Amino acid sequence: MGKCEKKKLVLLDAHAILHRAYHALPDFTSPKGEPTGALYGFTAFLLKVIRELEPDYIAACYDLPEPTFRHIAYEKYKAQRPKMEDALAKQINRSRDILDVFKIPIYSLPGFEADDMLGTIVEKLQTKNYKLKTIIASGDLDTLQLVKDDDIVVYTLSKGIKDTVIYNEDKVKKRYGFEPKLLPDFKGLKGDPSDNIPGVPGIGDKTASLLIQKFNTIENLYKTIKKNKSALEKAGVKPRIIKLLEENEEESLFSKTLAEIRRDARIKFSLEETEWKKQFDIEKVKILFNELGFRSLIERLGDASKDSPWMLPRTVLGSEEELLHERFQGAVPEKLFREIEIPLSRVLSGMQERGILLDIEHLKKLSEEYHSKLKKLEKKIWVMAGEEFNINSPKQVGEILFDKLGLRVKRQKKTKNGSYSTNISELIKLKNEHPIINEIISYREFAKLVSTYIDALPKLVDENNRLHTTFDQAGTATGRISSKDPNLQNIPKRTELGRNIRRAFIAGKGFKLAAFDYSQIELRVAAILSKDSKMSEIFKKGEDIHSAVASKVFNVTPDKITAEMRRRAKVINFGIIYGMGINALKANLGCSREEAMIFYKEYFKNFNGMAEYVEHIKEFARKNGYTETLFGRKRFFPEINSPIEYVRKETERMAVNAPIQGTAADFIKLAMVRADKALGDKKLKSKARLLLQIHDELLFEIDEKIIGQCIPLIIREMEEVYKNDVPIKVNVAVGKNWEDMILYK
Repeated sequence: MGKCEKKKLVLLDAHAILHRAYHALPDFTSPKGEPTGALYGFTAFLLKVIRELEPDYIAACYDLPEPTFRHIAYEKYKAQRPKMEDALAKQINRSRDILDVFKIPIYSLPGFEADDMLGTIVEKLQTKNYKLKTIIASGDLDTLQLVKDDDIVVYTLSKGIKDTVIYNEDKVKKRYGFEPKLLPDFKGLKGDPSDNIPGVPGIGDKTASLLIQKFNTIENLYKTIKKNKSALEKAGVKPRIIKLLEENEEESLFSKTLAEIRRDARIKFSLEETEWKKQFDIEKVKILFNELGFRSLIERLGDASKDSPWMLPRTVLGSEEELLHERFQGAVPEKLFREIEIPLSRVLSGMQERGILLDIEHLKKLSEEYHSKLKKLEKKIWVMAGEEFNINSPKQVGEILFDKLGLRVKRQKKTKNGSYSTNISELIKLKNEHPIINEIISYREFAKLVSTYIDALPKLVDENNRLHTTFDQAGTATGRISSKDPNLQNIPKRTELGRNIRRAFIAGKGFKLAAFDYSQIELRVAAILSKDSKMSEIFKKGEDIHSAVASKVFNVTPDKITAEMRRRAKVINFGIIYGMGINALKANLGCSREEAMIFYKEYFKNFNGMAEYVEHIKEFARKNGYTETLFGRKRFFPEINSPIEYVRKETERMAVNAPIQGTAADFIKLAMVRADKALGDKKLKSKARLLLQIHDELLFEIDEKIIGQCIPLIIREMEEVYKNDVPIKVNVAVGKNWEDMILYK
């Protein structure tokens, strides 16, 4: 342990850490099948705390499921939060076993939150005048109000469960402009949407911060309003704000009470029982880690013993590499892991940190416009139904469609309780039965986009109106990067509403957005992997792949190809690489089974190299239980030899697609790493910033002055990820927003 005048006590805000880990990590499971994603993150964080902070004492604080005094005082407190998912609840309970083997005591009390436990322990220690440095390890910033000088600090997670920052009093003042103890006053004015604390309507962060800096406490602010209102006007407070304050004095003071951490919970705290090192038993820890399936965490314990349990290997503990290794679970070869995944993790961190600029005013206008359209659509549906009902309620929709209107089709699925399903797939079966079906489908799609993007995104931006998504480089089975909180990969391109949402994503002043899109990358990958000579030749000549396939499948000269032929050829092209069979092609082409059979056979007759490749992949998967990408990334298929035909066929379909989609995913990942390095070598990264990855597209924000220098460089790095006879091509479009972009030549 490093030399320090004061011993260290770490207080774990266990609930907050587990919540953060649950949403930051995927759904790991133990060998027995119990959920462990949140537990893994919680445990990794605990080991990180032990290594980096070297605490002499550790205690953990928990929320309890029953209502607190805040819920009793204000029934809407945290009312907007969804019910805790069962998987998280189980892991919160299980986390107590982890603390038990580390001999870390737990503090909780009915009617109080974990924050109140933290506040009470801090108060008790100050009263007894212990010579301690207290470090509150938490997943949120509510505990910052407890910070005092350098003696009581908050060690918090700034992103996911990996990056941390320590707040002392100076750092809190730098962030907010006032002392930590005034944070409840700040929330009393601006409110806190995450906890449903109302505050003063119409007062936001900026105004609340100004008022606290000028008048300190809310009580002093109202005292000044009553005795010397002109002092507020002289301080630059607008009459409108003064009126809002006067009208909401009770709400403001009440909100402060809700935001204030209690320091008087009736708990017995003993510093001596938090001396975890004296009782820590590494063998019991290993037994539990094995039970939970935490192999990499056992390795992090290193040569720790009962005498020195905190001597953990600094080169490994808490490292991103270990977590990635755990997540890829042997599917990624070492070379791919070192050359792509590890450097990519740093690229993704930078993308998450910088975020993308949003046009908030544009979204506000869209919200007004589309809520009005939803109301009109709602009334139209009510007229068709002959009565008003909740269109968002599956139960009420079912009653209208199946009971009142009597709609039925063959093979209509039912829910677990026996009623007919109103899922979108089931509604599509009913499209020709009644015009109300199309309107309900439109309403649902419309409402989902409005709630998911138009209304939600403005609430998620930072103080600079930049939106930060979370990228997961191991989020899909094929190796594709996924996006969440919010998901920015699912905004539709082809609908008017989707295009209007994309217009809200804008470039900063002096910059432009540049979208780099791989041209037909999966079909090019299919040509590379299958070595089909005809398909490869089409790409080498720079011909349009869909028109060329249409010419061969429909046996016509290029000048005779119709738009419908090209459309069908496109369906066939993608159908083949997605492993579609005859029935799937029939459904997607909208033709008879006989026609689909002819198209299928004609395709493979012309592209026999692709036909051989498809059969080879199926056979390889049946023999080995997995398939591989060009770079050796594996995807496992345990059901490939299932005796159940439909299970086996579906698994074969996925097995055919996995190497193609996975190789395309490897290409885009490598392209991101290469482009990042090339821009860094030219010292251009601050002016050409990668913001988003959307499947085969990279979105950059580039300084207008150097666009001509950066675009060719990025194109080169993307197109040279793999050199082959089949050329890899990139298309580029540039504009001030993500939708209105012009092709760059």
